[in-house]
Amino acid sequence: MSILDKVKDKAEQLIGGAKEKIGQATGNESLEHSGQREQVMGEAKEAGHDLRDKAADAVEDMKDGAKNKADDAK
Repeated sequence: MSILDKVKDKAEQLIGGAKEKIGQATGNESLEHSGQREQVMGEAKEAGHDLRDKAADAVEDMKDGAKNKADDAK
């Protein structure tokens, strides 16, 4: 995951947490729910980026394994 993606995801989670707390403190349910949604979206995006990176790493590992087998066959 790029550092920019990671920062964006964490920022979305932190902002959502702040909105949720402010909503709770002021009795504003709409703001509270909006903050909860932002937190969940930030977490989902972070998980998606992590999954994408793991898949890319797995593909690279497979390519390296295939290359090594081809080199060994020579």
